[in-house]
Amino acid sequence: MRIIRYLQDSSAVIAAVTDQDQVFPLQDTSFMKLIYRAREENSTPLERVQSQIASAHPLSVNWTDLPLLVPVEAPEVWAAGVTYQRSREARNYEATEGRLDAATFYDKVYTAERPELFLKSTQARTVGPAAEVCLRSDSQWQVPEPELGLVLDRDGSILGYTIGNDMSCRDIEGENPLYLPQAKVWRQSCSIGPAIRLADTVANPYDLELSCRIYRQGELAVNESASTGLLKRKLEELVTFLRRDNVLFDGTVLLTGTCIVPPNQFTLEPGDRIEITISQIGTLINTAALADPGH
Repeated sequence: MRIIRYLQDSSAVIAAVTDQDQVFPLQDTSFMKLIYRAREENSTPLERVQSQIASAHPLSVNWTDLPLLVPVEAPEVWAAGVTYQRSREARNYEATEGRLDAATFYDKVYTAERPELFLKSTQARTVGPAAEVCLRSDSQWQVPEPELGLVLDRDGSILGYTIGNDMSCRDIEGENPLYLPQAKVWRQSCSIGPAIRLADTVANPYDLELSCRIYRQGELAVNESASTGLLKRKLEELVTFLRRDNVLFDGTVLLTGTCIVPPNQFTLEPGDRIEITISQIGTLINTAALADPGH
């Protein structure tokens, strides 16, 4: 069962999408209100959704054709780094200018007890499906990073799973690791969506297939795939470190790292169409655009 959020008559509506792709508008006005009401009823979010759609009629529309919004207005989006071997290799390549035999601090964080965690985005910087993600004006090597996102409550419970695009500047991060905030955080540098898969309906989050396709002028330029089974750390482990001496807000999203990195010679250009798919969740589509320096 997936939860989406879309625009109807200038108002945000949330709906449930079944595995048969049927769409049922819900009584609750946001994902977190669905969670709160379920707790008040001493039921699960899935049970609350099922009770609402039991006698309802589905919309006569494909859910992917709706004007989709971010499925949850995340107060903060955090991200984990170097949680996959592929990410470790990519970060080493950036830091050593291609000399992959040189050990770096990325090797150390990959094997360390403490994971790399950083604040990726805020509600105002995050966009949803079909929106533009921005390219930094001072970077010449930018890529999307497809990631499984965890939707959390204030206690760190995993409420559901979504897709995240952690836009990254490989040249800025490779120049100096202290530049990480600038390599990761700027206007519209993060997108999430198109849906939240309720945690109760995912049997094994380490058995999800990810893919990233990038189209340039209608032609397929990048086509990569991987699996969350390659994740080195446990999801609960990442959440535990995020909670440590920290404040979590209901609806916080934690991106769990990338196992897909485009070829080293590739950089995004304005107009590129980015499609990130995770099985059981959907496909997050965004278009790259130059950031407006006057905005």
